[in-house]
Amino acid sequence: MASVSNLKTKTSTCTRLVKELHSYEKEVEREATKTVAMKDKGADPIPYDLKQLENVLVESRIMIPDCWKRLDVALADLKIGMTKFSTDTEIRKDPFHLK
Repeated sequence: MASVSNLKTKTSTCTRLVKELHSYEKEVEREATKTVAMKDKGADPIPYDLKQLENVLVESRIMIPDCWKRLDVALADLKIGMTKFSTDTEIRKDPFHLK
């Protein structure tokens, strides 16, 4: 049986994952801009610094599909919980339902 608090938890999980996804997308954009700027600078960038920026960019890009997968699972779980909750609520509203 799905409870209201259970649904709130599932909803907050989905909200958190959406925020996390947007955060990674912004990070990819920001790090890509930094990397391009550093490469355009030419001789000044230290190879280690450039490599570190590229590593951060790669890791952020890897996290986006992972975030989508976790969000899909969380949304499916929320939909199942909502279906169970609505079914349970309809049963409780039925005056002929014996408890």
